[in-house]
Amino acid sequence: MNELAVVVLCTAPAVAPAGSQRLGADALARQLVQEGLCACVNVLPGVRSHFVWQGRLDTADEHLLVVKTTRAAAERLRERLLALHPYEVPEVLELPVVGGAPDYLRWLVGAVAPGRG
Repeated sequence: MNELAVVVLCTAPAVAPAGSQRLGADALARQLVQEGLCACVNVLPGVRSHFVWQGRLDTADEHLLVVKTTRAAAERLRERLLALHPYEVPEVLELPVVGGAPDYLRWLVGAVAPGRG
């Protein structure tokens, strides 16, 4: 089962800019789960990121989304994240799962569409 699971990391602002059609962290998490693209999203507030953007050192207060999905759904999830995310170039990193609790991994795979009811 673990070879079927993927964890996706994505940072996002708490809320999208005013007037934007894009989504902030909690709304992104809910939307991805509702659409069956993942089994679960943990939203960890209080992340401070330091990075170079457009040639300048920058800092942002963000939330970290830890998204649990399957290899089969990872590409659709990535496409949807990129479409809904308010950043021009959002962080989207897919990490393979090399182990885990068998019952949790079975639930994860079953909770991602089309596997779920």
